[in-house]
Amino acid sequence: DTSLTEVNSFSPSVPISPSSMINQYKFEDGPELRDLFITVDDPESHITAIETFITYRVVTKTTRGEFDSSEYEVRRRYQDFLWLKSKLEEAHPTLIIPPLPEKFIMKGMVERFSDEFIETRRKALHKFLNRIADHPTLTFNEDFKIFLTAQAWELSSHKKQGPGLLSRMGQTVRAVASSVRGAVKNRPEMFTEMNNYMETFCQKINLLDKIAHRIYKEERDYCNEMKEYGPIHTLWSASEEAIAESLKGIAGCIDRCCKATEKRMAGLSEHLLPLLHEYVLYSEILMGVLKRRDQIQGELDSKVDALANKKTEKDLFSEEIGKLEDKVERANNALKADWDRWKQNMQWDMRSTFTNVAENNLRYYEE
Repeated sequence: DTSLTEVNSFSPSVPISPSSMINQYKFEDGPELRDLFITVDDPESHITAIETFITYRVVTKTTRGEFDSSEYEVRRRYQDFLWLKSKLEEAHPTLIIPPLPEKFIMKGMVERFSDEFIETRRKALHKFLNRIADHPTLTFNEDFKIFLTAQAWELSSHKKQGPGLLSRMGQTVRAVASSVRGAVKNRPEMFTEMNNYMETFCQKINLLDKIAHRIYKEERDYCNEMKEYGPIHTLWSASEEAIAESLKGIAGCIDRCCKATEKRMAGLSEHLLPLLHEYVLYSEILMGVLKRRDQIQGELDSKVDALANKKTEKDLFSEEIGKLEDKVERANNALKADWDRWKQNMQWDMRSTFTNVAENNLRYYEE
C-alpha cells in the first residue's frame, strides 16, 4: 500500500531497523492519557443441569467522574460480551465496533473448554474491552459502563429492558428491504473508495490468514517428525560403537532444532494467527458498517425521489428529508473519523506483528 510510505515516511538519517520502524508511530491514546484500565482474567467453569459455561473476571480501574467508584470487579460470560457488542452496534450503527471471537471454533483446531481454547478466548475478550475503552466515542457508552460495573443480577435486569421481539423483527425486515434495493445513487466518492479498499483488504487478509494457518500446520508436522527422528539416532548409537558419538551429536542437534521450532510455533500461535483472524473479522464488520451507511443514504434518496414525483404533502416530505440529511451527515462524519483511526491502528498492528515474526525467524535460524 503506497499510502503507508506517504503517511509514515522515515527520516533517512535514522537507521531503519525493525525496532526503530515501530518507534516511529505515535498515538494520541498514550498510556499517560488513559483513565480507564480493564483486565479480563481468572476463567472459571460452571456446570448446571442445563449447560456448561465459562465466566471471566473483569476488573476495571478508573479515575472518571461518572463512575461511583475507582475500582470494580464483576464476572461475565461470553453471552454478556455478545450482548454488549449488539448494544454498541444498535447505538452506533456507523462506528467500527471491535470484533469478538466467534462462539464456535473450527473443527480440528482446539477443543471447546480446553485450556488452550479458554486462554485464547480470554485474550480476545481482554482485547475487545480495551479496544472499546480506547475508542473516543464507544468508551462513554452507557451500556459499556453498565457491563463493567453492574453485578450479575443487575445486568440481567438491564438486559430485559431491551427492545421487544416485534421491534427487533421490524428492524431486521427494514434492514433486509434496504439491502436489496440496489446500488446507492448518490454515494460520495470517499465511501466508494472505502468500499473498494475493503473488498481488496478482505481478499488479502483472508489469503494471509489461510497461508499463516498452512505454515503453522507444516511447522507442527515438521516438529512432530523431528520428535520421532531424534530418539532413533540415540537408539542407533547403542549398536554402532564406531560412530556412537557422531550419532549422539546428531540426536542432540535434532533436539535443539525441535525446541527452536516449538518456540517459533508459539510465536505464530500467540501473535500472528490471532491478529490475522481478528482483522478477518474486522473486514466483515467494516463491510457491514459501509452497508448500513448506504442504507441511510438509500432512505434519503428514496424520499427525494418520492418528493420529486408527488405534488402534494411537500411540506411533510421536506421535513422528513431534512431529518434524513442530518442523519446521513452524522453517519458520514462518524464513519470518516472512525475509518482514519481504524486504518492507523491496523497499519500499526500489521507492521509490529510482521516485524515480530521476522525477528523470531532470525532468532530461529541463528539457533
